[in-house]
Amino acid sequence: MQSKFTALTPTLYDYLVAHNPPPDPVLRDLAAETAALGPISMMQIAVEQGALLTFLARLLGARRAVEIGTFTGYSAISIARGLVPDGRLLCCDLSEEWAAIARRYFARAGLAERITLRIAPAIETLRALPRTPEIDLVFIDADKTGYRAYYEELLPRLRPGGVIGFDTDPSDTSDDTVALRALNDFLVRDERVDLVMLPVADGLTLVRKR
Repeated sequence: MQSKFTALTPTLYDYLVAHNPPPDPVLRDLAAETAALGPISMMQIAVEQGALLTFLARLLGARRAVEIGTFTGYSAISIARGLVPDGRLLCCDLSEEWAAIARRYFARAGLAERITLRIAPAIETLRALPRTPEIDLVFIDADKTGYRAYYEELLPRLRPGGVIGFDTDPSDTSDDTVALRALNDFLVRDERVDLVMLPVADGLTLVRKR
């Protein structure tokens, strides 16, 4: 079969971004403030990832969502905006410094009432959740070595048809990437879920609970 692969050139990427919903002033200002933090700003998701998260939340009619690794809040705002009117998002992070930025922008976006941000090890927060299948959408963008443990805690709590998204970057050989490749090898054989890996930004793996 002939390959339909097209290299993502800067020109093609600019076209792609231009034809996604543009960030509003809240997200633009948040991205600018995050960029001013220096190299650590690379932890922020890309514009097209944010648009996809909002789309996914709306597509699923998501009411309950969980995010692991909130950083300064761009992805959390993207998810929360896609939830149904009475939806709630639980965010997990370890940095109060970054959380302070996120909370300011949650308030500015009018989302403070629907987002709960917990500063604690995510695995502890997850284990404290009811073990009932009521979560609709999860986004995991944190320590890659913890992804498998987060997945095993979240899957029993995910409703059938619910989706978990993993931010991925398999381009180097760091411990995080080795762990991520092992997770992807496991997920593709996990009969509890359907899987698709997408070349969105630095990579996004989506699993749907059967």
